[in-house]
Amino acid sequence: MRVAITGAGGFLGSRVAHVLAADARVTALRLVDHTGLPDLAGAERLTGDLTDPSLRAALIDGADAVIHLAAIPGGAAEADPALARRVNLDASIALLEALRGTKVRLVFASTVAVLGDALPPEVTDDTAPSPTLLYGAQKAMVETMLATSARRGWVDGVALRPSGIVARDGADAGLKTAFLSRVFYALQRGQDITLPVAPDGTTWLSSVGVVAQNFAHAALLADLGPRRVLTLPALRVRFDALVAALRDTFPHSPAQVSYDPDPAIMAAFGRHPPLLTPAAEALGLRRDANARALVRAAF
Repeated sequence: MRVAITGAGGFLGSRVAHVLAADARVTALRLVDHTGLPDLAGAERLTGDLTDPSLRAALIDGADAVIHLAAIPGGAAEADPALARRVNLDASIALLEALRGTKVRLVFASTVAVLGDALPPEVTDDTAPSPTLLYGAQKAMVETMLATSARRGWVDGVALRPSGIVARDGADAGLKTAFLSRVFYALQRGQDITLPVAPDGTTWLSSVGVVAQNFAHAALLADLGPRRVLTLPALRVRFDALVAALRDTFPHSPAQVSYDPDPAIMAAFGRHPPLLTPAAEALGLRRDANARALVRAAF
């Protein structure tokens, strides 16, 4: 199987590339990004901008599956709405149109940000999107078009919604979610950190390795089934339990962890309810087993 990855130079994209490179079912790998492409033996590397029609054509030429990860995320999308529209919305819709009528599998990276902040007591496969951020709204628009295209038989595709992918070293401190990754490395390096959440707050987290395996699995799966927008399984974890798992992993770390809850951050990332994802799990998509497994996978 010949697989192409957009955003292959990114945190998740580079891990997906390594997962696929190690899979015997993958006969060719095409990596696409504007910079930072991983150096994998035998992989084709394309550098450019997905808003360029010629790059999109080269991306899908001869491919059996495309994993579309390239995006302008959260804060960057809010800061530059025009760029975010060109990349997150226009280029993604153009890619969908280019795949119309082909047999190329499309795996689109959406986000749990499509669900918004005002979550119900329990999030299920049937929870309706209600995005508050531009990034989430744009992803929701592409989800809708992908699902409609799949129902009409135009495209064989699925949108996957990951949440809380950890742990990116050097995560931009300006991002509201940066603390979710920085706490991992603070404990590893013995650096004190103050978390903008309450110790009994809850959030959804996934290790980058498990998310990468889920995207690869969806690209290689023989039959996606009827549901074409899937919230990926994630571990619902208390912040104090996460810190405890990190202390178990780094028992000699002198790092001190304190809490100074920020109401806005708590509302967005610190009160996540139970997450039920039976549709994704039925396809073999999975979550980290527990907080300790999450920490091990993150490192």
